[in-house]
Amino acid sequence: MTAAGVIAEYNPFHLGHAWQLARTRDRLGDETGLVCVMSGHWVQGADCAVADKWTRAGLALRGGADLILELPTPFALSSAESFARGGVALLEATGVVDVLSFGSECGDIDQLAAAARILDGADYRRRLKEALAQGLSFPSARQEAAGCPCLSAPNNNLGVEYLRALNALGSAIRPMTVPRRGAGHGTAEVEEGFASATQIRRLLRGGQTGQAGALLPPGTLDMLGEPSSLTWVERGILARLRTMTAADWSALPDSGAAEGLPDRLANAARQARSLEEFYSLAKTKRYTHARLRRLALSAFLGIGGDRPALPPYVRVLGFNRRGQTLLRQMKTACALPILTKPAQAKALTGQARQVFEAECRYTDLYGLCFSTPRPCGLEWTSSPVVDRGI
Repeated sequence: MTAAGVIAEYNPFHLGHAWQLARTRDRLGDETGLVCVMSGHWVQGADCAVADKWTRAGLALRGGADLILELPTPFALSSAESFARGGVALLEATGVVDVLSFGSECGDIDQLAAAARILDGADYRRRLKEALAQGLSFPSARQEAAGCPCLSAPNNNLGVEYLRALNALGSAIRPMTVPRRGAGHGTAEVEEGFASATQIRRLLRGGQTGQAGALLPPGTLDMLGEPSSLTWVERGILARLRTMTAADWSALPDSGAAEGLPDRLANAARQARSLEEFYSLAKTKRYTHARLRRLALSAFLGIGGDRPALPPYVRVLGFNRRGQTLLRQMKTACALPILTKPAQAKALTGQARQVFEAECRYTDLYGLCFSTPRPCGLEWTSSPVVDRGI
């Protein structure tokens, strides 16, 4: 069986995601298995996922996926480069994935591959350093140093990072890209019946469920339930930030210690009365809003700078019959321990056990992002979602 891998957040799974999975099967064949690596409870935009990971896995299975694997939080809540490296590493470790499928604005794999080669070149590093020295933000400096117009579009940019990760890992997985359809990433527009996940979350959290439901596969609203929100934990995050010294900030991933950012963050945290005020006080042309949000949330969750280079295990969040077939193949092909039941985590040792136990803490904190807090311990009591439909 041919298997294609997809790396996503599915926050939540919407019509655009279903479109990508369907187009992937159109190109590779109806019997293609779709293995999706999905962010857990905390996502790259430095936010809590709108619904828990088991609910989102179930929605993805209904939308065409066959096997859902979890991208550990230290990779999910990180830069595009680390996000891509973690996701590709998991797909490679399965031993069953032949193709990596991802959406892009340009839909041109050759153009994206050319950009990846430039970013991996020695001359790019020199030009990037020069652009950063001019005071440009990292995204702007990166685009100027690379000289690739395609990097200005977010999905193109992430696609390039997937290609770089495949190269860095020496993977034989073949990349393909599906042209993105409808509204652009992060916009409030609706085009051809498609909207961005950002807009759908705005509608859900704003109580506009009717409008959100029209942009989601049928039955999704009933499964999602109450959307999570950082509003419920904002003071808890601020409490953590106010107690942090510059040394504490320096210990976080991508802390900017060499650039003097920790001192700025510590000062901003002592003055801020809200998270938005903290971001405003800390932000400069050099330090993007997204980077500051990730640092603040990493501080709250207790993510240290000792993130593993690659995910140390494969956590299964859901599967259907075709996914079960892939799991049977993975028993002999996978290069990492496979967790299909929570109890199997007890056999993990060393760094793998540390990563899983940290994931348990991140899920316990996620439970505070609702009007009625959810109990601790869900990582040890929640089994993968099983869809018997396919």
